[in-house]
Amino acid sequence: MLLTSTESQLVLIDYQTRLLPAIHESQFVIAQALKLAKIAKLLRVPTIGTEQNPDGLGPNDPSLKAFCAQTVAKTHFDACAEGLGDLLRNIGTPKPSSNARSMPKHMQKEPENQRQTIVLAGMETHVCFLQTALSLIEEEFDVWVVADACGSRTERDRDAAFDRLAGNGAELVTVEMVAFEWLESSDHPQFKAVLDLIR
Repeated sequence: MLLTSTESQLVLIDYQTRLLPAIHESQFVIAQALKLAKIAKLLRVPTIGTEQNPDGLGPNDPSLKAFCAQTVAKTHFDACAEGLGDLLRNIGTPKPSSNARSMPKHMQKEPENQRQTIVLAGMETHVCFLQTALSLIEEEFDVWVVADACGSRTERDRDAAFDRLAGNGAELVTVEMVAFEWLESSDHPQFKAVLDLIR
């Protein structure tokens, strides 16, 4: 199974300014997340962010937050407890046409979510990220974890979270894997722009 840009949404979890200095290889993690967000914008993949207790941990890194159409402030570690799943369903659901709205209710077909694939990157991998990803899997989204854009304070915690996520059905990928799968072909009009970002 491959990723497609037309079925994907990107969620950037808790890249917060006061948390970043404590994260293992934080500069690399944030650079990878920024590449991912830029690629998503080029390929028209909707992007949203989350912030855990922003009053305490500060806002998301401003360079990343700029790519998010919306940022969900939360106090639960699991963003789904504060409506992330519903938000993702609404972003991915096409609006009914005016013809469909004029039909009697019993004849109207419920629009199907076209973006059931959630590409996730964020921090801390073993806390908010893990809990949110597991809930999205429970809510029957296809979850793809961008491992090189995720971070925790220790490698041990990060890697334990990756093991648990893989065991629960998440796909583990890298920024480059996502980029080339979203592109599908070197004929894509954004191929050169994406290639410049990942070189």
